[in-house]
Amino acid sequence: MRAAVIGGGVGGLTAAIGLRKSGWEVTVYERSAALPTTGTGLGIWRNAIEALDELGLADAARRAGRKQPDGSLRKPDGKVIGALRADVHLLTRPALLNLLADALPADTIRFGAAVTWQDCDEDLIVAADGINSATRRALFGVDVRQSGAIGWRGTVDLEVEAGGETWGKGVKFGLTPQADGRTNWYAMTGPDADLQSVFEGWHDPIPQVLAQSKDVLRHSLDYLPALRSYYQGRTVLLGDAAHAMTPDLGQGACQAIIDAVTLAKFLKTHNVQEGLHNYDKTRRRTTQRMTKQSLTLNRLARLRHFTGIRDTALKAALALAPKPRESWSADLEPDELAG
Repeated sequence: MRAAVIGGGVGGLTAAIGLRKSGWEVTVYERSAALPTTGTGLGIWRNAIEALDELGLADAARRAGRKQPDGSLRKPDGKVIGALRADVHLLTRPALLNLLADALPADTIRFGAAVTWQDCDEDLIVAADGINSATRRALFGVDVRQSGAIGWRGTVDLEVEAGGETWGKGVKFGLTPQADGRTNWYAMTGPDADLQSVFEGWHDPIPQVLAQSKDVLRHSLDYLPALRSYYQGRTVLLGDAAHAMTPDLGQGACQAIIDAVTLAKFLKTHNVQEGLHNYDKTRRRTTQRMTKQSLTLNRLARLRHFTGIRDTALKAALALAPKPRESWSADLEPDELAG
């Protein structure tokens, strides 16, 4: 049985590894000429680390990055709202992609191959072609929607002891330290905001981070409305192609990894229709719920009025927050676990 994976990102490469372990012959079609050599950091939560462990890659992922130290949620003047504690491992996107690519035979990935699902004659087609998935658009006629917010990202040669987020009136700024002494940062503003002006006068090291940053990325923070299914025929959607969400939960890459591992497990029998049905039943409800939660958090951060009430509620929520879940499948409902 042969599988085609459209897209050589985190979800696509993880799916290729999992499918090969399930006995499939796999070809990954990636339109870029090579894997990226630069990129900002990713937070890989325990749920995704444990999914990688099923592929024998968790230890390598830990070695490629660093444990995220606890941080704080703050106000623009630096006053702490509450502690941010999460079981998260930080590594750069290039490091994760190289780790995944190294787990595949050298001839698995075909770079510079801009194929469509209609070009593929394999028994299974995995569409991991990202937030602007041409496969999703062709099969389901659904495209992403704008949240109304703009995201900014960058990396700076500055070491910080701990990361965290700072929330203001309708805007926020986040810091995540990398293993190499540099720091990733991200921000959310309205569509017409000037980055430097918005965060002028905020607590250290935010002004210093922005002053030293180069090659800043700006993009719309979009999300995908709920699809009625994640597959059609022998073609299945995975990762952002299936459930693109705003980055507020920090779970985009994590859920793509879990999608891929789950899909591979259900396709061990090589019964494509049964496997895709079980994958859809298991993953769609969970990921669509996360998409809604992430959008809700995005809208909460964008409040411009009653921020004092918001911050008080956040302080209480953080104080009562449970410890990170112990299992990567712990966020599934009982019937979802049963497939």
